[in-house]
Amino acid sequence: MTSISPRTYFIETYGCAANQADSAIMEGILHESGYEKTTFNQAKYIIINTCAVKQATENKLRALLTELYQYTLTHPDKKLIIAGCLPHIELGYIELIGEIAPSFSAIIGLNSIIKIGDIIARIEKGEEHLIIVSDTKIDKARYLSDHQTNQLTAIIPISEGCTGICTYCCVKNARGGLRCYEPDSIVRAVEHYLRQGVKQIYLTSQDCSTYTDQSTTLADLIARINDLPYKFYIRIGMLNPSVLMHNYDQITDILRLKKVYQFLHLPIQSGSNQILMKMKRPYKISDVMGRFENLREQFPFLTISTDVICGFPGETEHDFYKTLNFIKWLQPEILNISQFTPRPGTKAKEMTQLKSEIIKTRTTRLTSVFRTSLEYMNRAWMGWEGEVLVLHKGNEPHQTFGRNFAYKNVFFKDYQGEFGTFVNVKITNVQGFNLYAKILKQD
Repeated sequence: MTSISPRTYFIETYGCAANQADSAIMEGILHESGYEKTTFNQAKYIIINTCAVKQATENKLRALLTELYQYTLTHPDKKLIIAGCLPHIELGYIELIGEIAPSFSAIIGLNSIIKIGDIIARIEKGEEHLIIVSDTKIDKARYLSDHQTNQLTAIIPISEGCTGICTYCCVKNARGGLRCYEPDSIVRAVEHYLRQGVKQIYLTSQDCSTYTDQSTTLADLIARINDLPYKFYIRIGMLNPSVLMHNYDQITDILRLKKVYQFLHLPIQSGSNQILMKMKRPYKISDVMGRFENLREQFPFLTISTDVICGFPGETEHDFYKTLNFIKWLQPEILNISQFTPRPGTKAKEMTQLKSEIIKTRTTRLTSVFRTSLEYMNRAWMGWEGEVLVLHKGNEPHQTFGRNFAYKNVFFKDYQGEFGTFVNVKITNVQGFNLYAKILKQD
């Protein structure tokens, strides 16, 4: 039988970059408190950082928590701690999670993660079934300065919550309204990671476009990070497309910064104005298209990522056709397609739902359109020469993976250097989103 040390933990994270940052905060606090991160089998404390954005994820987590409950019945020395959005997306969900996993030691709120050391101390004293939910707003970026990493990528939240009222989203029920973190805290966290050798900084939020702290705008914040004396890349997280109408110049100023990936994640969700209205998305397709045209003209190699929800309640064939046409026109380099599922505590759950067969068919059709356009878009990269950040091994023998200035996947063989360095390559082949290259020069 595997021996279990009393000051050990295992953490498993589901969902978005914000959740990953929350886990990093807990890891940093536990490290400072003398706890060691280890494997599931060796750990005493099992922390599950949950996600609730999709029904499929919730189903997976329900099954996992049921399994963990059964496991703790035969391993009573294991202590289960449940964090993340799932227990907080609707009134009654804390009780529901407690019914699924009655042996839980603690369910903690999104603003209570900084108390993880104290929570475990209480569990060590014999307390069980703790429900720690705090309404106190915290600056999470401030706590990342305790996190030690040997990774090349660090995720840093710049704010939490949002100003939107999207009818399909349950995340706001859990994370609340917008609160932005202090720029000094964010910059300190970035520099803390850069000193450890991190080469990619992912700035994350439910909507990065809404960041503002007194007189500091998103562009001001990223300019400060860009000026730090290290060689690295910055990736901006998700932006509501309405930013293209209200703060277009700020976005272009950011993209011109040397260390910022020429990459934007702008989730359009639908190509139909009627569906956007039902979703309560604050923009019209015609306005967005004009701005996308401007972006393509100013930044020819810009990588555009967008999201589409297939089968939103009330979506007609005509509405879907507009979405198909929009994706054909935009030709995004990355497309995240979700099949609509009603989420707890949302207005869309109360609407008349489409049949699952219709949703699946539309998803297949949209996927086909996207793959065709992607192959065409990537041809522009053939013969490109430039610098690539080397990140990790590829999927094939002797293959290495990296990213260029536009956040493109670049694969190459026979690399002899270290990860976290830069190498010059030439693109020789294109397959889907991936670019394949040969090395031009190795230091």
